[in-house]
Amino acid sequence: MKQLQGSPWLLAHRSMLKPNKPRKISLLGKDYVLWQDNRGSINALPNDCPHMGAMLSAGWCVRKPDGSSAIACPFHALEFDGNGCTVLPGSNKQTRSLLQPLELVVQGDLIWSYGGCEPKLPIPEIMNEIAAEYEFIGVTGDRSIATDILSLLLNMHDYNHQNGTHRELFEIEEVQVKQFIDEGLHSHAYLSQLRKQPTWRDILRNPAQIAMPKVLEAHLENFFPFMGLMHGDNKLLCLKECHFYLPETIGRSHVFVLMYMKAYSAIAHLLKGNLLKLIDVVVEQDAKILTQIYPNSPQRIKLNNEVGMDWVRRNFESFPVVALPNLSR
Repeated sequence: MKQLQGSPWLLAHRSMLKPNKPRKISLLGKDYVLWQDNRGSINALPNDCPHMGAMLSAGWCVRKPDGSSAIACPFHALEFDGNGCTVLPGSNKQTRSLLQPLELVVQGDLIWSYGGCEPKLPIPEIMNEIAAEYEFIGVTGDRSIATDILSLLLNMHDYNHQNGTHRELFEIEEVQVKQFIDEGLHSHAYLSQLRKQPTWRDILRNPAQIAMPKVLEAHLENFFPFMGLMHGDNKLLCLKECHFYLPETIGRSHVFVLMYMKAYSAIAHLLKGNLLKLIDVVVEQDAKILTQIYPNSPQRIKLNNEVGMDWVRRNFESFPVVALPNLSR
């Protein structure tokens, strides 16, 4: 996959990696095995064993006396260290690297990678700032979706689809884009979303609705093509809802959401689990609709509030160059 090469991609949050438990990840058409050892070191290798191509992610981790660990092939139990070296049966000598490690950029609990491509964009500092100031409450919406990355990004920047895709969840009656600030590959969208007032039955079914006012004032901050942040603030809490997108293959993409919170009230702490469940439902609804569209169907109708989708299309076509028109001018 050549499209979008040079972008940083967040592969995982450290909490998604249990010590010595391999995790398969796919990025830009290649599969890798990712694991964390007892020391907290993160390793990533191509997922195919150089012997007969078995998936290393289907194997297990072997702990070493120094706290490191190797990944064992499920076929013949060959053990590969983080450098891709192994010791063949009947030999006491370590081989040269047979698997090229995937270069990682680990910042605290965040595991980034450029997928082996030359970096064209810097990793934004904002996630480190959020992690330092806010309480991490969990990962949610972790899914691989049978859709191309452009369709995923268009959906995530479609400010009208709450009326359809999420109608039963939020009951949005009207969406207003108050302001869209275009800074090239970085943008801000300020939305007002008028919603139907929930009934007591709705609140009992999902207590997180207590934190949702009649008008949802949303500040969406977008980093093309890999991240979107929802900044939410009300009398109970300040929420940072951080969406991450990865192109797995030409026709498959991955999404997950990291949630951070600053509580203004003790009630906010009671809502953590419900907030994670709420966003998981949101992602599930997005995933479902993305498998029910024809991505190559020509668009013959244009709605209001499509400025975010226009921003995605322009940047997708010109990446990593920022092309005119710049909507802030």
